[in-house]
Amino acid sequence: MSRRSSGLVGIWAEAQRQQQRSQALQQRERERSQRAHEREAARGLREQKAAYRQYREAEARRLTERLEQQAADLQGLLGRGCAAPVFRAAGLRRAEEIEAFDPGPLGHPVPMPEPHQFPVQSGGWGIGAGRRAQAEADAHARYTQAWHAANAAEAERQRQLAAYRAQYDRWAGERLGEIRAHNTGIADLGASLGSGDPEAVVEYFSAALYASSAWPEELPRALSAAYDPGARQLVLDWELPGFEVVPTAKSVRYMPSVDQDKESPLPVGQRRAVYRDLLAQCALLVLRDLFAADEFGALESVALNGYVDDHDPATGRPARIVLATAMADRTAFEALHLAQVNAVDCLTGALRGQLSARPDLLTAVRAARTPEDVGSDVVTHGTTSDTGPDEPDLFAMDPIEFEGLVAELFRAMGMRAVMTQRSNDGGVDVDATDPAPIRGGTIVVQVKRYRNTVPPTAVRDLYGTVQDAGANKGVLVTTSGFGPGSHNFARGKPLELVSGPELVDLLHRHGLRGRLGDGARPGAATAPAPPAAAVPAQRAASPVPAAGPAAEHNILGMTWSGGVTLDVCALVCAGTRVLDDEHFVFFNNPGTPDGSVRSRAHTPPDRAAIEVDFDALPARADRLVLVAAVDPEAHPHADLTGFTDARIRLLAADGAEIDQLEVSDGRPGETALVLGSFRRRASGDWTFVAGGKGYPGGLAALVHDFGIATT
Repeated sequence: MSRRSSGLVGIWAEAQRQQQRSQALQQRERERSQRAHEREAARGLREQKAAYRQYREAEARRLTERLEQQAADLQGLLGRGCAAPVFRAAGLRRAEEIEAFDPGPLGHPVPMPEPHQFPVQSGGWGIGAGRRAQAEADAHARYTQAWHAANAAEAERQRQLAAYRAQYDRWAGERLGEIRAHNTGIADLGASLGSGDPEAVVEYFSAALYASSAWPEELPRALSAAYDPGARQLVLDWELPGFEVVPTAKSVRYMPSVDQDKESPLPVGQRRAVYRDLLAQCALLVLRDLFAADEFGALESVALNGYVDDHDPATGRPARIVLATAMADRTAFEALHLAQVNAVDCLTGALRGQLSARPDLLTAVRAARTPEDVGSDVVTHGTTSDTGPDEPDLFAMDPIEFEGLVAELFRAMGMRAVMTQRSNDGGVDVDATDPAPIRGGTIVVQVKRYRNTVPPTAVRDLYGTVQDAGANKGVLVTTSGFGPGSHNFARGKPLELVSGPELVDLLHRHGLRGRLGDGARPGAATAPAPPAAAVPAQRAASPVPAAGPAAEHNILGMTWSGGVTLDVCALVCAGTRVLDDEHFVFFNNPGTPDGSVRSRAHTPPDRAAIEVDFDALPARADRLVLVAAVDPEAHPHADLTGFTDARIRLLAADGAEIDQLEVSDGRPGETALVLGSFRRRASGDWTFVAGGKGYPGGLAALVHDFGIATT
């Protein structure tokens, strides 16, 4: 007999079928998603390949445009030179203008106290007649004491103002004398050129050649020259560019099949033609610059030899190979229309010069006359200036010779530069002009052949000179280095500071020679300084230092807003580790063993001060770290929330403010903070780097990070 199903099996079977259908649907959905993802990935890959191809094709076009621009620059050298401004000595004259006297804070009298500012302190109701009389006497005594203090401060201000005025008058007289001496020197230069003085002629026309703005950076600028006063002829050897200056390719095309760039070579015959034309343009441009700059009639003719320094194909030995030569008469040359000539035809035809037929193979031509043939001393500039085995020691160099080397460096950098004074008295030593149309202008150069760090007063002196002369920029060149005060004063001003190592690097990069003694780190000497505004007298009768000669140390004055009392400390470090416990300057150790860093009494508005002699810091130290921490005795429960508007005032030894260095504000929960660090650069100079790292564990936690154990 059959048995009826209870229905459970059917329900179970239906559930199984539903589950299988769901799994099948999920599988098909996954497959659809996978196929969609693959399609999207393929589309992205195609787009990526297309974008990559577009990038490579754009790069190929950019390289082609660069090659075309290089060719255009070489072919248009003479045309740009004809349009360039000519060298003139008159542009080096300076206006006889002196900065007006500015007493600064010393020009403001000290406010005198008034009796109403000292009220009677009655102490409440019911005061007796005797106690009131005593209170009135106390108020009058406070007023009298304040009046005497203010009167003393005003007398001190007037004394400092008179001293500063006298100092300004001396400085202004010296400055005006320097300007007039400079202008007299320019006039004397013109007279020397007119009379045919060989040294003046060679120096002036060398500056004219180096000043030309038409010469591309990749072309050399080196010469040997002598002047024949009898024939009024300048005999010149001028270095020409090598064959490698002409590009080997004329275009670049991207080949997607091999994912490579393919260059279309410039035919050898075409390269040779471009090179010969370039050599002829160089020779004509040299002649044009010389004759155009001759406003004094010093030149009747120029004997020019264009050469390259290479290996003689016949002997394999290094040699000076003349590839172009010309003897140009002034009258005949000025009759030419250089902007329209074919350079090769002009040089070899109109001027009857010689040009190598195969300059790419270093086939030489014979020079008609060389500087050595003149018989007078030959002056060299640029890469040919010194062929001896030893670098000249800049420290041992004659001061006039050193100034001349700096002027030569500026000319090698493409500027017009002439020496202005035959002295090393701290005045303007070199006048330079950058002929670039936008960034160029007049540059005044001071030269300091020091062994020790240049004081900040010398940088302030240069800034005053720039303002007096109406120059675009001032450059201070030294064989030593600069401290942080100098760098911070120069920041944001039209000033450039060139230290000894940077000077040597620039000399070598522009084909000149020089070294700094035995290579020891330079370090300072004193230098004449312009007057700096004295510090105003304090409201109290405390003594105030007057402006005086520059000293070697700086003062770091710390000021901030808020009522929290802080301990300001200094750590002399190598990297992030203090040298030792004795180089941690704080309330229990007021100075380092060598005295290079020490705490000192502060004067308002500073709330703490540290004295630093950067030159005396140990040689192994590369940074001076300044930190601040809440004084736990004065404010045991305070943090740095109220530490705001904080800054470090960088002061000269005489108290004159050089700069203000911003530091971070404090944050809730922090009780110690790294304010910043002075770091020694490779050149030996120091720069300031702001800090900002805070510590909730106070000074102990902070110094622990610098390697000081506090337990």
